Amino acid sequence: MNAPVQSVAPDAVQDQATRFALLRHPLARPLAALLVLLALDAVLVPGFFHVALRDGHLYGSVIDIANRAAPLMLAALGMTLVIATRGIDISVGAVVALSGTVAAMLVNGTPGAPATPLGTALAAALGVALLCGLWNGVLVAGVKLQPIVATLILMTAGRGLAQLLTDGQIVTVYEESFFTLGSGYLGGLPVSLYVVAAVFALLLFLARRTALGLFIQAVGLNPVAARLAGLRTATLIVSVYAACSLCAGMAGLLITSNIKSADANNAGLLLELDAILAVTLGGTSLAGGRFSLAGSLVGALIIQTLTYTIYSLGVPPEVNMVVKAIVVFAVCISQSGELRALRQRRPA
Repeated sequence: MNAPVQSVAPDAVQDQATRFALLRHPLARPLAALLVLLALDAVLVPGFFHVALRDGHLYGSVIDIANRAAPLMLAALGMTLVIATRGIDISVGAVVALSGTVAAMLVNGTPGAPATPLGTALAAALGVALLCGLWNGVLVAGVKLQPIVATLILMTAGRGLAQLLTDGQIVTVYEESFFTLGSGYLGGLPVSLYVVAAVFALLLFLARRTALGLFIQAVGLNPVAARLAGLRTATLIVSVYAACSLCAGMAGLLITSNIKSADANNAGLLLELDAILAVTLGGTSLAGGRFSLAGSLVGALIIQTLTYTIYSLGVPPEVNMVVKAIVVFAVCISQSGELRALRQRRPA
């Protein structure tokens, strides 16, 4: 006698399918990691989610984390495009130092030259960052150097040039209008968050509403096939490196404006590693072809929240590097082909 077959309601099947779809969403794991960190802070740090309004400005731990993560979010957005094309840019920190130095020196003026108007100084700093990106792109797409080797040149030379311009000294900025960019507020929120939102919206529009996103994915998956299909891969690669350096240049302006000085020795130091970690935490594949701009923002927030947690608990800062190293190791292992093959292997 056959057992009676239980019928499953269509609504239950639909709900189960929706839950599986949410769990498989690329942002599910990064958001879950961020929520776990925030929950940990809520338990361990008194008043973590308390936000107060003072003089029309919102203050609180959450606002502080987002504000301090702004430069890293900008660097991660640019790095996402580069990694999506199977590249990497380790000169991001040097570009941050160089753009901040150029902006500070122009705004202050030098003994032989008067102070430059703020708009011109910012444009010049971003122009220098753009030149850095074009240099990287030409070396990668034109000269065919490996991305890590090509950007290693600028990583060394860019910070060295910034130190030469400042004679290794910290340049203090006196132009108060410049401080609005990194430490100003608009509508109660830091101005830096508006800068990040504008860059994110622009890149997301180009990636989703134009064919640029598909072109980047095609180059990342198989650059030879993309070129044979008619894509101008060299132009595209140069463009993404230029965009990455522009994002790094804006990050440099935010950092210099926030600390009211240009420190060519330490500004943006190791920022490229944090940017790469943020991109990978956000779900972008290091093998290229698959990228998530929103995931990179979440990855940057994870790193900044992790740093805040370590400092808030009184743990020595040196531990921060160890924790990041463990996270990098875990991410690289999780993305290895051998581990994916092991997961997909089923017992006979």
